[in-house]
Amino acid sequence: MDILLLVLRLLLAILLYAFLATVLLVVWRDLRQATTTPKTSHRSGELVVLQTTDEALEISTAFPLQPITSIGRAPSNTIIVSDTYASSQHALLTWRESQWWLEDQGSRNGTLLNDTRITTPTVVSAGDVIGIGRTRLKLELD
Repeated sequence: MDILLLVLRLLLAILLYAFLATVLLVVWRDLRQATTTPKTSHRSGELVVLQTTDEALEISTAFPLQPITSIGRAPSNTIIVSDTYASSQHALLTWRESQWWLEDQGSRNGTLLNDTRITTPTVVSAGDVIGIGRTRLKLELD
């Protein structure tokens, strides 16, 4: 009986060390991959003004995109649209999952994508037109 317990203890110890070695190997591979994989940056592009009633904006004005681009009347936004139909925090354009996403920020008049009101975060492609109040912005990607 003592020999059986000794063998079971040794087997348990071997299994424990095998498990720890496997965990360390997985962590080491993950760290190695994280340091050698190049970081993907956001795809560069710009929003170009197509139409506006805002005197501060001119047609064809181009705004470079940032990974998180906020649009609205407030001075804290990346793109300031002084349109009376635009909310202070109107919409958000973000780079996620290797694509651009447009999201309405609870604006009173809504955010349009190609003349259709969006209610959920929506993927935006090159050439799409975003409507903020009476201002229209075209997404152009490099």
